[in-house]
Amino acid sequence: MSARLLRLEFSKMRRLRMGLSAAALVCAVSGLSIMSAASSPEFSPAAPEAWAGLLAGLSLAVPVGSPLTIAVLASRQVDIEHRANGWLLARTAGVTTGRLCRTKFAATAIWVAGATVLSSLLVAGFGLAVGITAPLPVAAWALYTLLAVTVSLVVLALHVVLATVVDNQLVTLGIGVVGTLIAVFASGFPPLLAHLSPWGYYALATGAAFVGDAPELLTPAFPSVAALAVVGSLLFVLTTGLLDLKED
Repeated sequence: MSARLLRLEFSKMRRLRMGLSAAALVCAVSGLSIMSAASSPEFSPAAPEAWAGLLAGLSLAVPVGSPLTIAVLASRQVDIEHRANGWLLARTAGVTTGRLCRTKFAATAIWVAGATVLSSLLVAGFGLAVGITAPLPVAAWALYTLLAVTVSLVVLALHVVLATVVDNQLVTLGIGVVGTLIAVFASGFPPLLAHLSPWGYYALATGAAFVGDAPELLTPAFPSVAALAVVGSLLFVLTTGLLDLKED
């Protein structure tokens, strides 16, 4: 990957409205997080569990809003190559399919990671703005944000590869819809089942949840998400390496 290729990908984004899609992700995640917590009758800035309620809302909103938006971002960034025969043009310029795929991932990852972090900051900012009296659990909040970004980037890598090898982008978007359903309902799965798909790791990364009527901070499955990051990275490098060998 080179800075020149990365700049080229960002220049392509100007007509793809990637910023608008990322902004939609921020609005969806932060808005749903705040609504789910603030609409609860038990929510009160003076309550000691107020931060846990907001983090529980964030842990719910990220898997609701992220998978499909990530699928859209990856599809838009890759589909332009299918439409304009860009893969062939890139190979003519000495840029292999795998290398271009890795560059697209890096460029889109900036949007995905940035939108996820900004959503987290906005929800925390809401808590500070309404005057939650308990101290902000910085470590728990930062850890959940890190794990959510990690899972989202693995999902993004998967969708970039899918969008590359499958010309029909409806397939990629359909998998994004299925991924959203898995991510939303994975919190009710046994842990073993949640480990079987990348979307299930959103549930494993959960930083807080409602236990009965009261929100509680949880200990995320950090080792599981770390293992997902390692395996996902290796598979992405291997798969794009095979795409480097593609001739047609």
